[in-house]
Amino acid sequence: MRTADDEVDTLRDLLSGAEAGSTPLLPLLQAVKQRVGHVSPGAIRMVAQALNLSRAEVHGVVSFYGDLREAPVGRHVVQVCMAEACQSVGCRALMRHAAQALGVSAGTTTSDGRVHLEAVYCLGNCALGPAVRIGDRVHGAVTPARFDALIAQLGGTA
Repeated sequence: MRTADDEVDTLRDLLSGAEAGSTPLLPLLQAVKQRVGHVSPGAIRMVAQALNLSRAEVHGVVSFYGDLREAPVGRHVVQVCMAEACQSVGCRALMRHAAQALGVSAGTTTSDGRVHLEAVYCLGNCALGPAVRIGDRVHGAVTPARFDALIAQLGGTA
């Protein structure tokens, strides 16, 4: 389990080469998210200090981009597209199935911390709805049975 000290060490490593005016903020925040799993308020403070920005400027970027979460979520993030194209092919029923199968509601994480379920609006896979993204991979034409199979591949039951 990652500790606060681990997070600080990781952030110090990431920020060691950062320079105000020459290090782009968004790629740095993406690197923080990739290595730590989220961009905590402490990370926002450290990034702001390293790049000579205000915490409000860094927080504004973090809060704008939904993938740059400020708090940890489950090990696997499962997103169900709820945009119009996916609605026309059953995403609402798929979301109900997903929530029931995982025992959570959209925007929450399973009690074991394994899966975080969330609704998103457009995964860019409109021709193959309903679409689901697990981690960085988008799956199209997802049925409840296929959803269960995808979740089972994560190492648990749906």
